[in-house]
Amino acid sequence: MPFYRLIIFTLLIYSSAYWGGCSPAPKTTVAQDSLDPAENDTYIESSIGDASYLNPILATDTASSSINGLVFNGLVKYDETLKITGDLAESWEVGEGGLTLTFHLKRNILWHDGTPFTAEDVLYTYLRLRDPEVKTPYSSNYEKVKEVKVLNPHTFKVVYNERFVPALESWGMGIVPKHVFGGATGKNFNEHPANKRPIGTGPYRFKEWKPDEKIVLESNPRYFNGKPKIARYVFRIIPDSAVEFLELRNKSIDSMSLTPDQYFAYPEFFESYDKYKFPSAVYTYLGFNLKNPLFADRRARQAIAHAINKEELVGGVLLGMGQSASGPFLPLSWAYNPEVKDFAYDLDQSRALLKAAGWKDSDQDGWLDKDHKPFAFTIITNQGNKTRALCAEIIQQQLKKIGIKIDIRVIEWSTFIKDFINNRNYDATILGWALSPDPDQYGIWHSSQMKNGQYNFVGYSNPIVDKMLEQGRQEFDFNKRKELHRAMHKIIHEDAPYIFLFYPDSLPVIHKRFRGIKVAAISSFGFGWNFEKWYVPKKWVRYPVMAQ
Repeated sequence: MPFYRLIIFTLLIYSSAYWGGCSPAPKTTVAQDSLDPAENDTYIESSIGDASYLNPILATDTASSSINGLVFNGLVKYDETLKITGDLAESWEVGEGGLTLTFHLKRNILWHDGTPFTAEDVLYTYLRLRDPEVKTPYSSNYEKVKEVKVLNPHTFKVVYNERFVPALESWGMGIVPKHVFGGATGKNFNEHPANKRPIGTGPYRFKEWKPDEKIVLESNPRYFNGKPKIARYVFRIIPDSAVEFLELRNKSIDSMSLTPDQYFAYPEFFESYDKYKFPSAVYTYLGFNLKNPLFADRRARQAIAHAINKEELVGGVLLGMGQSASGPFLPLSWAYNPEVKDFAYDLDQSRALLKAAGWKDSDQDGWLDKDHKPFAFTIITNQGNKTRALCAEIIQQQLKKIGIKIDIRVIEWSTFIKDFINNRNYDATILGWALSPDPDQYGIWHSSQMKNGQYNFVGYSNPIVDKMLEQGRQEFDFNKRKELHRAMHKIIHEDAPYIFLFYPDSLPVIHKRFRGIKVAAISSFGFGWNFEKWYVPKKWVRYPVMAQ
């Protein structure tokens, strides 16, 4: 799942009811456990897809973000309560009515190769984010910057040309080392070897990457917040969720995200694991390539929406572990518009819209056509995600009822992203976004964000939505911002560039031997947000790492 960690705005607090369904973190049952932690165990995580770039500026997918989050640091970060705290920055000041930010960097921080971290690294990172030849989807977060200044090796100042609501949060971007990249720019930066062998400042340092097999990290003994207790982190690539589940049953991996049917499997499968269920900050969607003439007419997209029975998807695919979706904002976000009535499952309405758009079964063969061309297209999705594949199969049968012919193609993850999604080489796709609470979705919906590697890969363009997105980034008045985003919810829903399918529950499991786990207040942060503080009691060590 491509990962879009939207910038979090501190005015937003989700209601406690949303997080009230979150299962408690594993609790230590033996008092001595917390006093006797081991420092030589291994944590083995699994993923259905391999990473693409071990560089936070270039990475757009979940797998890459999982690794980058352990290898790199930003100037700021979020704690489990969604409070912004310093990371590489010790402190900061906001001046001139929000137009300046001055960061005071922590001293004595070292890159993994022993080189001191300085403000020059922050400047280099910023310049690459603004470099037009660098393939990053995050550049829009820095468009309002007028100038940046290195005041001294540990002080960095940012001047904005106008107010920008997510300004502070945007500096949570992982900082990359100037000396490692040798000042590389543009294509040289995109193709630099360090994107495969990263050097960061984070709690874990890179050890090896065997493509389509595993990525291995080891604890950083010089980490500025203290050496992590888990000595090694192994990120195994298991491209099929059924095989992944078998590995879990065999206790050869320590965690995975379950599918609903796996969640309801025999209890004895989970004797060594803690199982969780809580609402996720995620939605799954059917997205159209709007450059394809089949989807140019909004009536055709709305007709497809009316022909998809979302309740059947929630019941049959999620087994009730989630709810249907009406738009890009989460149900208990203040940006969510409860007055938006979702497209009802109505085949007659669907047929009427298709007829109005010029589609009919002219040769009486059961399939719609127009100008002697059938309404037929292929839905692509990524290999290993059983939920998405099942959705595609159900939608295939549902659209058959109105005369639309669907083929399905399931593609290996890295190929899926690089050759199909990034290159807009598809008709329609089933994917998902993982969101943080702030409704700033400029990167997904603004018409300027359609370049290769950016997030508006469906090609959505609406001048009204563009203006709302721009205003939303400048509006500090909460009520006005709320009004803007609720109106945006309604417009995007009616335009139907996506069919928003559902908000699924998050269903992770983690081996019981791990202690110190805290569940963040938002599930797109997952469990790993405080991974550097996890530990295993000595008597429970499973995969010891030999001292070197």
